[in-house]
Order: sequence, then structure tokens, then C-alpha cells
Amino acid sequence: MIPTEGAPVGYLYLSVAIVAEVVATTFLRVASGESAKWWDYLIVAAGYLLAFTMLSLTLGAGVPLGIAYAVWAGAGVVLVAIVSWLVFGELLTWQQLVGIGLVVGGVLLLELGGDHAPKAT
Repeated sequence: MIPTEGAPVGYLYLSVAIVAEVVATTFLRVASGESAKWWDYLIVAAGYLLAFTMLSLTLGAGVPLGIAYAVWAGAGVVLVAIVSWLVFGELLTWQQLVGIGLVVGGVLLLELGGDHAPKAT
């Protein structure tokens, strides 16, 4: 049986959502190239489907929407930038690195400042 409630489970779901979104976005870059294969598109579609499904489970497990979305989007932006640099050789300028730091800082502030108390139902 898969647990469906509680912040630890919600953050596990959120982690899977982030990884799935980063994989899907990375393969979107691959699928846009001249040597794209049919299965590149399948990975893109499956990755985004898994990402949104896991994001929905994250919210269902009680992680607040503002925090879940900020962590999902912020981590996705940072990880895609790093993957683009490592895998595709895309440049990261000092301004982009500062931006990555600001994204990480903003997500941390949202997370640390959020209300994590269970809501009465």
C-alpha cells in the first residue's frame, strides 16, 4: 500500500515530480534536435505526465500549494540549467549563476517561512 498523507510522503512525491520534470525537459531539448527519435517524444510525454501526477499527490499529501509549486518550479529551473551545462555544453554566465543562487534562496525562504502545521479537516 502506498502512503498518501503526511509531509514526509508529500516531499517524497515532490522529489519524484522534480526529477520527472527535469528528465522530460531535458528530453524536450533532445527531441528538438535533428537526430530526434520517436521515443524521445514518448519520454517527454511520460515525464510530464508523471511530474504532474506526482505534484498532484504532493498536494493531496498536505504540502501547501505555494510551497510545493515554488520548490517544484525552482528546483526544476536550477537542475535544468545545470543539466544543460553538463550534458549539452551550454554556458552558465556569472549572471545566471547569481540567478540560480537567488532562485535557491527564494525557495528556501518560502519553505522556511511556510506554515507546516497540519490543517484541521
